[in-house]
Amino acid sequence: MSTQSEAILEENLLKQLVSLGYEKVLIRDEAELLANLKAQLERHNKITLDDMEFSRILNHLNKGNVFEKAKILRDKFALTREDGTTKYIEFLDTERWCQNLFQVTHQVTIEGSYKNRYDVTILINGLPLVQIELKRRGLELKEAFNQINRYQRHSYGANSALFHYVQIFVISNGVNTKYYANNRNQSFKQTFFWADKENKNITNLNEFTDLFLEPCHISKMICKYVVLAEATKTLMILRPYQYHATEAIIDRVVNTNKNGYIWHTTGSGKTLTSFKTAQILMKLPNVHKVVFVVDRKDLDYQTTKEFNSFSQGSVDGTDNTASLVRQFSDDTRLIVTTIQKLNTAINKQRYLEKMKNLRDKRIVFIFDECHRSQFGDTHRNITKFFNNYQMIGFTGTPIFADNATGNKFGKRTTKELFDECLHKYVITDAIADENVLKFSVEYIGRYKEREGSQNNLDIEVEDIDTKELLESPERLEKIVDYIIAHHDRKTHSKEFRQ
Repeated sequence: MSTQSEAILEENLLKQLVSLGYEKVLIRDEAELLANLKAQLERHNKITLDDMEFSRILNHLNKGNVFEKAKILRDKFALTREDGTTKYIEFLDTERWCQNLFQVTHQVTIEGSYKNRYDVTILINGLPLVQIELKRRGLELKEAFNQINRYQRHSYGANSALFHYVQIFVISNGVNTKYYANNRNQSFKQTFFWADKENKNITNLNEFTDLFLEPCHISKMICKYVVLAEATKTLMILRPYQYHATEAIIDRVVNTNKNGYIWHTTGSGKTLTSFKTAQILMKLPNVHKVVFVVDRKDLDYQTTKEFNSFSQGSVDGTDNTASLVRQFSDDTRLIVTTIQKLNTAINKQRYLEKMKNLRDKRIVFIFDECHRSQFGDTHRNITKFFNNYQMIGFTGTPIFADNATGNKFGKRTTKELFDECLHKYVITDAIADENVLKFSVEYIGRYKEREGSQNNLDIEVEDIDTKELLESPERLEKIVDYIIAHHDRKTHSKEFRQ
């Protein structure tokens, strides 16, 4: 591998960002950072601020930790002006993300417990929202990750603490480039490569910059795809396959009335994807309600809990069908319910009077584990009752013609019920990305008598009766005993939990 100095990497990155539309600015220290922030907020809000007014804004911006600052970033500040009037100051336009002001600077020096100089900083409306740490080619990417951790400890919180507003970190050695959310609790394992729709990783810094750091795209990632997780008070950011799936669903709902499904393997974070999808869809003006449907009562509770962990109070769990019908009738935009209660609501006579007003409303149904829940009467009942619906399915194991079992309606595939697959991320993709654990196959014991063997089996079978052998209680008990005896060692003291 050819070596390339960090200085050359930085110089080339700055040129590329300018070519993408960033304004390059020279900001050497805290004072120049604040002066630039004042000028950019004035431009963005079309206002002139005096020193006292800007001081009030800084006091507001200096409140709280990283999580609380992420909320401040997305809200407006009611500034009481010297003449007594009120002006609402916007720090980030989250609806028209391309209309923000984009700048890039480098080598900003901030002094906290130590003096630190940061490589490349992307400023949006004057606030440092993306920090890029570079290492020369040949060095491990983790060195850049550790460097940012040191900055977080030593200087990000110093003075006006504006670097606590960073939403996304990018680390690169030119050959490998990854991104992650500003969350000090995460490990290097929770940094991600960007990827295209076919899950091909974009590792080279030049290509990553063109795609991920393009001004409109990075602004969209911050405005739409950074999740403020209430349960842990941390920032999360969608992985590329979650982003592409969500974008595909939004495009489907905005531009068509067709159904569709997402094939994402088990353990890849479908709950976060479906939550972000539902959160965006419920804000669309032509969508009356978004209904997230699961197929068992325990999943109803679990999904509600998980959705609310991302955004507290975002979901009111429905305890019974009457409660569900009330939610259909009131201003609740996002409903989590079971398929059984939904089926009851549109079939029982006592609920029909309230439900009939919804027949022509635009309702988007999102089905969790749709390979289990959508192959019976309920699918037919929903399609007969509602006239203006769309169905989006999530599954880790879609039903195809060769694995369809069939029922009284015949053999139905996922494609027949949900139309085309909008995005696919299968187990081989997840293993390659190290998002799920690799398969570890071991062959323990042999099916013959061996004196003193811990795995000895003495099963009388005629010829080779595979079914009898595999279902033998003796064999199953020995498997369970082996798992219990070796579980801690095999899972690295339970570090591996999947």
